[in-house]
Amino acid sequence: MQIPLQITIRGIEHSEALETHIRDKVNKLEEFFDHITSCRVVVELPHKHHQQGKQFNVRLDIGVPGSEIVVNRDHAEDVYVALRDGFDAAKRQIEEYARKIRGDIKTHQPRQRPAESIDADEVQDDVQP
Repeated sequence: MQIPLQITIRGIEHSEALETHIRDKVNKLEEFFDHITSCRVVVELPHKHHQQGKQFNVRLDIGVPGSEIVVNRDHAEDVYVALRDGFDAAKRQIEEYARKIRGDIKTHQPRQRPAESIDADEVQDDVQP
């Protein structure tokens, strides 16, 4: 990565285990696609409805050459589940991006116009017995 990993944790207690888990997930993304230029991870526990329990929000901003991949995942009651879902979605988007830049995605060929209809009489004239 050209820009160091940025991790922001809001609304919950910062722990080394959580930060290590995030770094491991980012390292796996880098092993999968080594052209990642930057990565920002935000984990937060917004103050919303208490009836539903804790609802974590994970946002990933991943810089790749010529583009940025953004993933936003809400409503997981476990921070590790929210991170797993977010990084799984990021991996799928990176796979799609990698296929595009490699040219693996098939492009549709332009439709060809049907040949002008030929009279049956003209075809018979060309055929010699």
